[in-house]
Amino acid sequence: MAVATGFGYATGMLHSRAISGPVRAALPLMAFAGVVLLIAGNIVAIRFSNRELAPLWGAGTRFLVAAFLFHALMRLRRVPFPRGRSLMAAMLYGVTGIAAYFALVYWGLVEVSAAYGQMLLSLVPLITFFLAFAQGLERFHWRGVAGAIITVAGIAVIFHQQAGQFIPGLSLLALVGAAACAAQAGIILKLHPPEDLVAANAVAMTLGATALIVLSLLTGETPAWPRLTETWAAFAFLSTIGTIGTFLLVMYVLRHWSASAASYQFVLAPVVALGLAAILLDERVGADFYIGGALVLSGVYLGAILPARDDGGARR
Repeated sequence: MAVATGFGYATGMLHSRAISGPVRAALPLMAFAGVVLLIAGNIVAIRFSNRELAPLWGAGTRFLVAAFLFHALMRLRRVPFPRGRSLMAAMLYGVTGIAAYFALVYWGLVEVSAAYGQMLLSLVPLITFFLAFAQGLERFHWRGVAGAIITVAGIAVIFHQQAGQFIPGLSLLALVGAAACAAQAGIILKLHPPEDLVAANAVAMTLGATALIVLSLLTGETPAWPRLTETWAAFAFLSTIGTIGTFLLVMYVLRHWSASAASYQFVLAPVVALGLAAILLDERVGADFYIGGALVLSGVYLGAILPARDDGGARR
């Protein structure tokens, strides 16, 4: 309950009118940076969690705990349960952004290296841009295309030495499908903005957790709870700050940025995760990391941060 109270205070601060104008204007960028840091931490924590827990089971139980905390926060703040279009949008987000995305990622990575996985998931900004354009949500501009392509090139430079393997066709389709699900999830939130971030997450998280646990059981994974202290620590982080903080900030960023701009979290977070792994897991990084990282940062700046002067304000 203390965690729920803390996040209730944090969400209240995001909407506080006491925040000064310049700080308020910078909040979306600060929230985006927070999302990137949290996702990077999640990537490292999942590596610890997967040492003991089956992937789908670990993801499902993580989201189940987070869903319970979101419902507790709803009760604490006396937020009504979503209805009508708000309920439908939250359910669609839970299906695409949690259940389908994580199921396809975990299934695709069974026969594909994490390096190839990161390369394919780096397509999210490019896919988001074209899906948003096709659905009339954003205007076409070459800056968005160029930024997405540069980030894909940067990820390829970073991971190319680790990715020397044959990719099975179904695994390739699964990971590209996961990227498409992540892209469409952001678009759903832009087309149907949630009335309350906590309530929307409570619904989405409950639906996503249920689907992942059912898939875990159907695929024969063994239900288990962590035994090692480091696994418990990773699971606790993923279930609280790693999930609740990430999804609240993602929805907040999507209220202020376009879907394609917000989607750059998917290419920036793995770069930050490598840096964290170098510190926490004593893993080495070479020149490829710095060259590719510079390309990724350039692409993110061009496609997400640089003010759009020729797109009629579609970014925000």
